[in-house]
Amino acid sequence: MHIHILGICGTFMGSLAVLAKELGHRVTGSDANVYPPMSTQLEAQGIELTQGYDPAQLDPAPDLVVIGNAMSRGNPAVEYVLNKGLPYVSGPQWLADHVLQGRWVLAVAGTHGKTTTSSMLAWVLEHAGMSPGFLIGGVPQNFSASARLGDTPFFVVEADEYDSAFFDKRSKFVHYHPRTAILNNLEFDHADIFPDLASIERQFHHLVRTIPSEGLVIHPTTEQALERVIGMGCWTPVQTTGEGGQWQARLLSPDGSRFEVLFEGEVQGVVDWALTGQHNVANALATLAAARHVGVVPAMGIDGLSAFKSVKRRMEKVAEVQGVTIYDDFAHHPTAIATTLDGLRKRVGEAPVIAVIEPRSNSMKLGAHRDGLPESVNDADQVIWYAPANLGWDLAATAAQCKVPSVVADSLEAIIERVKGQARPGTQVVIMSNGGFGGLHGKLAEALK
Repeated sequence: MHIHILGICGTFMGSLAVLAKELGHRVTGSDANVYPPMSTQLEAQGIELTQGYDPAQLDPAPDLVVIGNAMSRGNPAVEYVLNKGLPYVSGPQWLADHVLQGRWVLAVAGTHGKTTTSSMLAWVLEHAGMSPGFLIGGVPQNFSASARLGDTPFFVVEADEYDSAFFDKRSKFVHYHPRTAILNNLEFDHADIFPDLASIERQFHHLVRTIPSEGLVIHPTTEQALERVIGMGCWTPVQTTGEGGQWQARLLSPDGSRFEVLFEGEVQGVVDWALTGQHNVANALATLAAARHVGVVPAMGIDGLSAFKSVKRRMEKVAEVQGVTIYDDFAHHPTAIATTLDGLRKRVGEAPVIAVIEPRSNSMKLGAHRDGLPESVNDADQVIWYAPANLGWDLAATAAQCKVPSVVADSLEAIIERVKGQARPGTQVVIMSNGGFGGLHGKLAEALK
């Protein structure tokens, strides 16, 4: 059948396109911005892309239109679909009906770490010979694509709490019906669709209601919001991670690059890997618990984690020029910024750390996280904040509250000049944004030469 996807270049919709193509459908799609890396991945799969939303792309009519959650009423293609009565569906609903039906779904939910943890889990199952299918909102470096069907019952999905479509305001994850669910953490985010933390907790409760009584829910002991979610009703066995939990880690190096894993007080082995940060240690424990639920013994899971290569754009080292190391990181929330910088600081000791941060996510643009930002950068030696033209709040006032030297730049050129003036051999530069940041990483590397 011919499936046309509106909003195809988002990480979720692009991954969906890959799965639809693998199922044998003819897949086309359009987006306001057709750009790499998703456009390259899709074109390599033989998926035809159109820039923009001219209704002409829907003539002749496809058999089905999958509408991404970035689409809203008033979009010319959406209006055409409704006026012509074309069959349409949301991305999560299509995934549930055509890919997840009848499979053992392992879902990874939470405010932070979903992409990394789903990638870890898919890799640990792959390493154990279980050939899982997966859909991940990023490109895991142990695999060549962000999604595949897999040829066993197991399917790992990054389970996002964002809404499904303009006509379905439920969180995406409500569609997935997992048997194994990781709830990583829960904080206020997505201020564009959720008024407060309680409304997100309610959506997580809806997810918990769909997990079978023979399934498993995994969550850390330290998250009060998740305790409240479980308190609303849980009909499934629970395993906990972290302090006082069934799964614990004993750090053998302060940066989290080596740690011992304990389950029910018994040592299971040592993870020795390239990742750093307490958040990744927590992700690893949840991964091992989920993998054990589908039959991977902890020792084999630990072996898999030691060969895990992380995800593109998650503290990915992109260049080293004249002794200056440049990292690309996706952090878009104060907690993620703080944990990432803490992990780097513990790895590099006294070496100078410069953080370059673009407040780009919808919640950031709305100013929902601005109170948490000054504290989040304490582990950096200095911070350069990028103020895009459409930011609706006073970034300079936030920068002024930072305990470390902070400046606001309004152009990439100003950022590059500042870094060039400050960096010396040994300096670590972390560029944090959930977008492409205008190619700053490459431009900075070039300028430092």
